[in-house]
Amino acid sequence: MPPLELSGSVSLRLYPHNELAAPEIVEELRTQARLAVTAGFDGVMVSEHHGGFSGYLPSPLQMAGFLLDAMEVGWAGPCPMLLPLKPVAQVAEDTAWLAARFPDRVILGVAPGSLVGDFEVMEIPHTERMPRYRRQLGPLVEMLSGSAASLDGRVGEIVAGDRAIDHCRDHPIPVLGTAMSVPACERAARLGAGILFDSLSTAEHLRTVADAYRAAGGTGTAILNRRVWLGAPPRSQIDAQVGLYASYAAPSAVAAWGADELITSDDPDEIVSRLAEAVSVSGADALNIRIHSSGVSAEDIRPQIELIGSEVVPKLRARLSVG
Repeated sequence: MPPLELSGSVSLRLYPHNELAAPEIVEELRTQARLAVTAGFDGVMVSEHHGGFSGYLPSPLQMAGFLLDAMEVGWAGPCPMLLPLKPVAQVAEDTAWLAARFPDRVILGVAPGSLVGDFEVMEIPHTERMPRYRRQLGPLVEMLSGSAASLDGRVGEIVAGDRAIDHCRDHPIPVLGTAMSVPACERAARLGAGILFDSLSTAEHLRTVADAYRAAGGTGTAILNRRVWLGAPPRSQIDAQVGLYASYAAPSAVAAWGADELITSDDPDEIVSRLAEAVSVSGADALNIRIHSSGVSAEDIRPQIELIGSEVVPKLRARLSVG
């Protein structure tokens, strides 16, 4: 099996329904993941926050394993995991062993994090998040590309002996870093990571980031995230979710946002055209779709997954491959 290729892919971002009990949350996510790849999506992503924050998960890598076990095809991974909250060798080894169980079906997106509570619960000073992230990203990429032995120091020497890490030499695991600024994307390019865009920044702003990434030598995939709803959207829930993000996002990030960047229509072909345009304008070469907002029930999400997966994704993928 060839190494996993993300360019041209159309994936779905999943979120837990916190109105359910924990066992039901797991089963619902497994159901939605299976539904997504059956309907036409290439893979699924889950994201990290702690304390039940607004439908996120404390261990997205673990959840990715649960999802892959329920999916006959397609890939899954944390996108993003909060990298500074864990030792980089642990992240690499855990990810590599998940990929040993599901070869060429695991990806890893990472972010520095922003919520103070995520760092308090792990007893890590919030002020250390960026220094730790900058220090960890390069070694993580090296380990998951099977190049741990090239790292300086004892950590690289030890991790190089791990059989799952060694397997990454022929089956590298794609690593992406969140990038909403030129310095962040230049760092990702320099370290060999792909880039992961957010769902609220305008395509025009993201184009400056993507262009800087390519100019800096970046060769990884740039994945655009966009909110999509086929039919009349749950406007109040979407507005509440955007307001929640605005309450803690950095002012520099909010300055690059549009309104809500929601792409909605009763016509699947219009959604295809608008998504293809967003990918083209942003300079991305893959797309991640978000349907979920807190307060929208699983019963409302599942039909959207099927409709968008069957009526939007195939035509969109064809447009992306031509572009």
